[in-house]
Amino acid sequence: MHHFDWSGIPGALPTLWTGAIVTFKITLIAIVFGIVWGTILAMFRLSSIKPLEWFAKLYVTLFRSIPLVMVLLWFFLIVPQVLQSVLGLSPDIDIRLASAMVAFSLFEAAYYSEIIRAGIQAVPRGQVNAAFALGMTYGQAMRLIVLPQAFRAMVPLLLTQGIVLFQDTSLVYVISLADFFRTATNIGDRDGTSVEMVLFAGACYFVICVIASSLVKGLQKKVAR
Repeated sequence: MHHFDWSGIPGALPTLWTGAIVTFKITLIAIVFGIVWGTILAMFRLSSIKPLEWFAKLYVTLFRSIPLVMVLLWFFLIVPQVLQSVLGLSPDIDIRLASAMVAFSLFEAAYYSEIIRAGIQAVPRGQVNAAFALGMTYGQAMRLIVLPQAFRAMVPLLLTQGIVLFQDTSLVYVISLADFFRTATNIGDRDGTSVEMVLFAGACYFVICVIASSLVKGLQKKVAR
């Protein structure tokens, strides 16, 4: 029978916090970039310009058909040199962190685009026609009329997807990136408290996600009023 030893957790908290910062960085960057790129993809999907529509459809289908673990490994093992050259990354930057941020951002954009596309389509077409009647261009109608209404209704769904993203960040263990979960398991392996550290890490994810979900539900009720 396993005898639990929780005494090492208080001393490990500073190291765990360092890993948590990595997790929060990946989550925040992926949410922001994912929503921005996802919005562009959604507009491409709804565009009357066929090449843009085909590109967005292919992009979304591709990323939604490939496991996230494979995307992470692909970006880390195959394209680190491309990331360094295209993004102008310094050799001193941790390529694992950069790879994870790019992979999560591009992957999540495919899911955000579908949420945003549905939100845009939910806005009555008559409002777009009214904008055209006032002399607005398609871009102005989307920016000033459609997107503000769509995002107001989509905020709870976008945040819920952000919670799922936060949970998925633990998958960066496959590229040995020291996020919160990887840091916890490393400490457990070092101190012989693997079970305790994994349980503690799981409890932390659970508490954060429950709190975040409660906030999203509260926001959803406000939006519905």
